[in-house]
Amino acid sequence: MRIAVPVETDLTETRVAATPETVKKLIGLGAEVVVAAGAGRHSGIPDAEFEAAGAKVVPAAETVAGADVVLSVRRLDPATLSTANRGAAVLSIMDPYGNDAALAAYAAAGLSAFAMELMPRITRAQVMDVLSSQANLAGYRAVIEAASEYGRAFPMMMTAAGTVPAAKAFIMGVGVAGLQAIATARRLGAIVTATDVRPATKEQVESLGAKFLAVEDEEFQQAQTAGGYAKEMSKEYQAKQAALTASHIAKQDIVITTALIPGRPAPKLITAEMVQSMRPGSVIVDLAVERGGNCELAVPGQVVTTENGVKIVGHLNIPGRLAATSSSLYARNLLAFLDTLISKESKSFAPNWDDELVKATLLTRDGAVVHPNFQPKA
Repeated sequence: MRIAVPVETDLTETRVAATPETVKKLIGLGAEVVVAAGAGRHSGIPDAEFEAAGAKVVPAAETVAGADVVLSVRRLDPATLSTANRGAAVLSIMDPYGNDAALAAYAAAGLSAFAMELMPRITRAQVMDVLSSQANLAGYRAVIEAASEYGRAFPMMMTAAGTVPAAKAFIMGVGVAGLQAIATARRLGAIVTATDVRPATKEQVESLGAKFLAVEDEEFQQAQTAGGYAKEMSKEYQAKQAALTASHIAKQDIVITTALIPGRPAPKLITAEMVQSMRPGSVIVDLAVERGGNCELAVPGQVVTTENGVKIVGHLNIPGRLAATSSSLYARNLLAFLDTLISKESKSFAPNWDDELVKATLLTRDGAVVHPNFQPKA
């Protein structure tokens, strides 16, 4: 069994899908591991470390030749996988929503594509949950980015020259990223408030020492899916929540938005009018900018300053700004999932196609799109 780790082709991607630690363990499962030269450069992993772990380092163009399994961070162009074995498995963040042509191309290439972001949130899959491992780091980094752009201290300081007031931080969306943002902002000394449409998050927010803010009506009580994700709220609820948060945002120094709905554009939470109401020097960090953004004025890949002096941070790939750490966690997620797909007897790739983890993540197989949520439209 040959496992290939190619160079990421997305220019914003600094992460890598394997580390020397996971390479050793993959070899222990009976695999031959091939890593593209320079694949770990942006994550601080030189080729020599991969070689010391037992991997074979080859030129990028030769990496996937004869591969049975390909590990990547982002979905690769299937044309770059043409030299892999027929039926080869590709494990990556596939971004399948709205990308029907890409899925059709994977199917036509005879590849078995597994979308790591579709991993179900059940107990046995926690160690494989790439959304959680990467969002946790994104929430942390968002606060660091905000602190860097803010230009003032976060904690209250009592000094001989006078008192420095604590920064006020507002976290919008309390998933994994939001909770880590709350914890990080609190560690830095900010006064933190947070909001989310899911009622279960109120207790989580308060347990971290922050104050919860939401319109707690009947719709709010039903605003969570069985899988723990946020539902899309009605226009009426969104209007009520916007009215509540508008006055609150005007008093904040830092706002971090993390709200995402699987398969849909990011909900607009901060309007231009809300930005206009904020004080000069305030900072907004939009973690949803790659999905359209939670802030109306956010620009993907840019830090913009509005006429009233508010900075809006729209960095792409926030986890990639912590490439060494995010690569380490992502590689472990892949290893944990791959371990369930490899036969311990034959040392070959032999998944149980009826396993709930496989059914949840498998997009294409045997020349067809097989995931029920992404069937081609008639």
